[in-house]
Amino acid sequence: MSVNKNRFPLRETAEVAERAILVGIDRPGAAWPLSETMAELERLTATAGAEVVAQTTQRLDAPNPRTFVGSGKAVEIAELCTAYSADIVIFDDELTPSQQGNLEKIMGRDVKVIDRTALILDIFALHATTREGRLQVKLAQNQYLYPRLRGMWAHLASNRMGGGVGSRFGEGESQLEVDRRIVRNRITSIRRELAELDKNRSVQRQGRQESGMLRVALAGYTNAGKSSLLNALTNASVLSYDKLFATLDSTTRKYTLPEGREITLTDTVGFIQKLPTTLVESFKSTLDEVREANIILHVVDASSDYFEGQMRAVDDVLNQIGAQDIPSILVLNKIDLLDDEGREALAYHFPNAMQISSVTREGLDALIARIVKLAAAQDEILHVLVPYTRGDIVALAHERCYIVEEHYDEQGTWMTIRVSPSLASRFEPFSVRA
Repeated sequence: MSVNKNRFPLRETAEVAERAILVGIDRPGAAWPLSETMAELERLTATAGAEVVAQTTQRLDAPNPRTFVGSGKAVEIAELCTAYSADIVIFDDELTPSQQGNLEKIMGRDVKVIDRTALILDIFALHATTREGRLQVKLAQNQYLYPRLRGMWAHLASNRMGGGVGSRFGEGESQLEVDRRIVRNRITSIRRELAELDKNRSVQRQGRQESGMLRVALAGYTNAGKSSLLNALTNASVLSYDKLFATLDSTTRKYTLPEGREITLTDTVGFIQKLPTTLVESFKSTLDEVREANIILHVVDASSDYFEGQMRAVDDVLNQIGAQDIPSILVLNKIDLLDDEGREALAYHFPNAMQISSVTREGLDALIARIVKLAAAQDEILHVLVPYTRGDIVALAHERCYIVEEHYDEQGTWMTIRVSPSLASRFEPFSVRA
């Protein structure tokens, strides 16, 4: 019996990547070289799942208020879309609602127009896994969409758009929700949920504060290797991929220093140049882990050609959240990818930095020694006499403090301890003169 092959035709089931055209402008005095920011935009686009088929730039003193680029350039971009069968145009800077609407008219009905902020929010929506992370992304998305409701929301919600990059905004929501009042209510509701979750996180942070445990936060540019460093130090199993924004949610693990003191290490969301202000606000509870730390490890991908600009971007965010005065250690990661000349150059330009490799574990012991030294600089020296009835205080000293000296007599346990300021009040009732 013969089978009609046309009756059951094979169908292509693999998802076809969207074809993207990237657009940037070169402005005098820009903080980042255009080649650097465009290279990062290309990587962000790939992270979102699209294929870059063309790039175009224009040198301007300031963006065109109507179309961001010049009118002639906008027409040129539309022609590129036709020539390359592009599905989406991504601008490197944030577009105003009117600019986006005007560009959409020029590009035609079958081409989406989004900006860098929308692209980053889309990636966050793709990678958010916890309830808090998803809520933080939703809040940022709604804050971004609110001024764009008249044009962009309807555009994103239309059936002709389908899925793909830039379309994970309020996925599955009805067109009836295209209304300012409803979006305001949605923002309020999300903030209320985040506030409840933040209460739980605050309780956890307060518990760590009251425990006197030294808190070390890992901050850095996205893909600098923070999660890999946390895994290397604590044998944790935090997701660690060579991609932008692989992890969004903060993760805290305990670590015991060589002196016996327990500390916490917290991996936080990665930063990026031109980080949308909506994200900084939405990820407030996560960034609090950085602002309330005793020590910050500023982790840098030393193998990147643009690491110095990335360092400045991280410093900008730390200043923005009020964490610029917290003692910090510059950690130059991924030195296993550098040759001897590259390492020597780093040592010359950043003599106080720690050179490490999370992969080969090179430099980790020296990094821990630096943490111990910096922690000691913040400690107080106390001489205490603890009666034998308060074994809990002695145990606390061994877990959270550095024991300088300890001996026993009929009165109790005599100790000289190095203790963090947040824990000193627990020992002051037992303080004696040396």
